[in-house]
Amino acid sequence: MFGRRRPLMRAAVVGGVAYHAGKRGAQNAQQEADQNAQIADLQAQQGAPAPAPSSGGMSEDSLNKLKELADLHTQGILTDAEFEVQKQKILQGM
Repeated sequence: MFGRRRPLMRAAVVGGVAYHAGKRGAQNAQQEADQNAQIADLQAQQGAPAPAPSSGGMSEDSLNKLKELADLHTQGILTDAEFEVQKQKILQGM
């Protein structure tokens, strides 16, 4: 009578262990797939070209205005005070 129970219990234990191992393997595979997706996203973000750095965070329009202003100042059209006032307006408008 007891001889028959032990093989059944052993089969139940082996089956339970196999079920748990399969379930755990599936969980590990899902976690690995999620990690691979995150790594791919991060690599795609790093691979994207960064915006071209500009001088001190100024736009090209502001730089062009400053150059024109400097040209007017060197030609004598603007006085030093007028140049400083206009320069500050351009710099504050960033």
